[in-house]
Amino acid sequence: MKSVRTYPRAEPRRTGNAFIIASMLLSLCILSFVKARYCSAPYAKSQASTDIEMNMEAIRMVTARSADHALKGIGDEEGSTVSMGKASEEKAAADSKKPICAETSRRSNVCEAEGDIRVKGSSQTIFLQPSLTSQEWKIKPYARKHDQAAIAHVKEWTIKPFTDEETRPRCTENYTVPAVVFSIGGFTGNLFHDFTDVLVPLFITSYRFGGEVQFVIADAKSWWLSKFSLILKQLSKYEVIDADNDQDAVRCFPRVIAGLSFHKELGVDPSRSPGGFSAVDFKEMLRKAYGLERPRAEPSGDQWDLRRKPRLLIISRKSSRAFLNERGMADMAMSLGFDVRIAEPEITTDLGKFARLVNSADVMIGVHGAGLTNMVFLPAGAVFIQVVPMGNLEWLARDTFETPSPEMQLKYLGYRIQADESTLSDQYPKDHPVFTDPQSIHKKGWHELSRVYLDNQNVKPHLGRLRLTLLEALDFLPHTRATTAR
Repeated sequence: MKSVRTYPRAEPRRTGNAFIIASMLLSLCILSFVKARYCSAPYAKSQASTDIEMNMEAIRMVTARSADHALKGIGDEEGSTVSMGKASEEKAAADSKKPICAETSRRSNVCEAEGDIRVKGSSQTIFLQPSLTSQEWKIKPYARKHDQAAIAHVKEWTIKPFTDEETRPRCTENYTVPAVVFSIGGFTGNLFHDFTDVLVPLFITSYRFGGEVQFVIADAKSWWLSKFSLILKQLSKYEVIDADNDQDAVRCFPRVIAGLSFHKELGVDPSRSPGGFSAVDFKEMLRKAYGLERPRAEPSGDQWDLRRKPRLLIISRKSSRAFLNERGMADMAMSLGFDVRIAEPEITTDLGKFARLVNSADVMIGVHGAGLTNMVFLPAGAVFIQVVPMGNLEWLARDTFETPSPEMQLKYLGYRIQADESTLSDQYPKDHPVFTDPQSIHKKGWHELSRVYLDNQNVKPHLGRLRLTLLEALDFLPHTRATTAR
């Protein structure tokens, strides 16, 4: 047995242990700060947060062990190994129960899990094996969660663990591919919302699977599925499942994603997209879906095509924000050397046929509205002209169509309507706030802004001003045909 006289020789060891303890405590404080500052999430803890907590726990255990060694003046290599092994086991357990749902943007939540997944669409329920989660989650799988008017038309889904064999629903069909569960409720039926709320987020979420993915669609509308069937077939090789009419079926998947990732209006952020896909890839997918012939707005090498006039497509409207001098606009454009087409897309329009018409255009012009969403079918290098109604609506025009244009390889031009080009001048006196203080109308909310500036306004662009914009558009086109009308 060691005598008291041996203690002075153990002082350096205790000093070293004290230094280790101090270092670990400092690391613990830093990690605690990082966790508190960066790892909070409104839906659930992130994986980074889980890893930090596990590291902190390991440090606590080693610190306690080191303190015990300092007091005893002995080492316990075997005990230290056991402690670290236990920490690893706890971390593995935590990883297996990582957060199921997370906020991917201000607009969207996404829930994802792998393992024994059982989907019962008729009750909007997704069952998970208990090892994946110990709590219940709720989600409305539509990428507009901030908009109460839209989300009111979307059913809520429940994601929960089955507790035992008795509560585990029996599979009626088994799959080897992942499932993507999403809603086509909300504002679908409006072409802009069809694309920005559903089709672009669906591309972001599912394109990585190369078609090997099963769509489970909630709040389904048969006409919508028919209208966009060619796009859905590009993203999935399998017939869609109508969740609401799936009776008592229980479909079992190895992986499920509920909800769609949203990046921005009509846009894809390659840095956040699985696989690094972009808006250009989205347009290429559309080109394949509808057999669009023109990847670029330029003549082919064919000698007859070289003589083709650049084509101008005017997007027509009838109910509101209509061009009142549409015929005069067309005649003026033809005098500049354009081959002019006028078309009005409607909810019943054959999307494939209209997409091919848009793809044939070199320049497309229209007043702000859902019909301009057809810009997604324009060939790269085409010019897109958005006519912005009067009422300080530049922010709306920018966010919806101007910002996405460059990412789709389009040249954007804006034409801002002046008071004497708007029918509002026939409805209000010149000193009315509608003209003198548009922001006072904006402050009354979207309903009033929309009523005044969108629903009750038609336009009549000055042909002289518009001519300058069309000449600018011609300058961007690669056509070799010279215009003599300048």
